[in-house]
Amino acid sequence: MLTARTMAASLTEQMAPPQKRNALIDDALSVLDEEVSDKSGLSGVAVKTAFKLIKGIQPGFLRKVVDKLLDDFLEKTDPIYQSAISAGLSPGGHVVKEKATLSSALLSVTDRRAEKAESDMVRKTYAKLRPTAQKHVEAAAPRLAKLLDRHAAAS
Repeated sequence: MLTARTMAASLTEQMAPPQKRNALIDDALSVLDEEVSDKSGLSGVAVKTAFKLIKGIQPGFLRKVVDKLLDDFLEKTDPIYQSAISAGLSPGGHVVKEKATLSSALLSVTDRRAEKAESDMVRKTYAKLRPTAQKHVEAAAPRLAKLLDRHAAAS
């Protein structure tokens, strides 16, 4: 039997109010900027170049993309979040522990969306970066954990 302590509102429900959703998107964009900025080496150059191209498609394009992907990301993150809450763990700490699972789940969303992208440039850029995406998303786990802890209810 689930109790109020073991079952929290879903992340999608928690982020439904426009003010909360917009704050989460703002923070997610900051996390993305920080993660890209931290990349180095040849793969870092590729990521930074692709990021610059995507940001340059049109003003606000990246925000629109994050907004469109957000509900799917929240849905994919929710099982890890609920598992943490039911075990009395920090959701963010659990994200770091389950970073490979979370990364695969989030990438399943972007894979599906990239296939349907209208822009050839977006599809081609995604295809070039996809082989290393798992390690990049896993590397972002500490920042994603902080993002989750800032925006989601802990119980």
